[in-house]
Amino acid sequence: MGQELTLGIVILAAVVDSINPCVFGVLIFLIAFMTKMFHSARRMLIFGLLYSAVVYATYLLLGFGILKVALGTGIATTFYWVAALVAIFAGLLEIKDFFWYGKGLSLQMIPGGAERIKYYTSKIEAMEQRHPALLILTTAFLGILVVMVELPCTGAPYLAILGLLSKGEFAAAVPLLLLYNFVFVLPLFLIIGIAFFGTSSERLEGWRKEHRGLMRLGIGLFLLALGFYMLYSLNPIF
Repeated sequence: MGQELTLGIVILAAVVDSINPCVFGVLIFLIAFMTKMFHSARRMLIFGLLYSAVVYATYLLLGFGILKVALGTGIATTFYWVAALVAIFAGLLEIKDFFWYGKGLSLQMIPGGAERIKYYTSKIEAMEQRHPALLILTTAFLGILVVMVELPCTGAPYLAILGLLSKGEFAAAVPLLLLYNFVFVLPLFLIIGIAFFGTSSERLEGWRKEHRGLMRLGIGLFLLALGFYMLYSLNPIF
């Protein structure tokens, strides 16, 4: 695959992954929580940016780890096939949700994930009056937790990109993964900025619910196209 084509697919996949309603929903909940807890747009901004930075680092390290295993254990071709098939299956589920949102099998957070997030946000609230380092560490932990519980909902585009990158060298994949994850968190910064300048979390959540079906459709169509492209690029014999 040409370098320019790879770069374009990586950027497009990151954009598609970043508009996932799961990502937006959790972030909007956290913004509402932090705005209420801190009573300060400035502190909400600071901890929102910390949360986004932790999401970036966690997602990036996961990508590095998965790619390193695929390349280091000689399973790159198998991993590529699995990633392509997962992309196609996930794409079909996402398109289904455009017509029947939440009905039947859907890509969503790990069961109990939302309750865990709410539990740990309550812990952050309890630590607000303690040493600032504890608050920072708990917020960082929350970012890691969110990435883990959201993976079933957000991981398909990332897995497909890792599959594509597994066909090359690890060193060549590093800058592309750095770029992917930067693009992935850009909407988080955008939503935090919008909230900082006065848009209520209720309004943001209303927008998310209104457009979540279209988000799912866009993600699904892209995943289908990417999955079939990956299979086609192998020139399989049927």
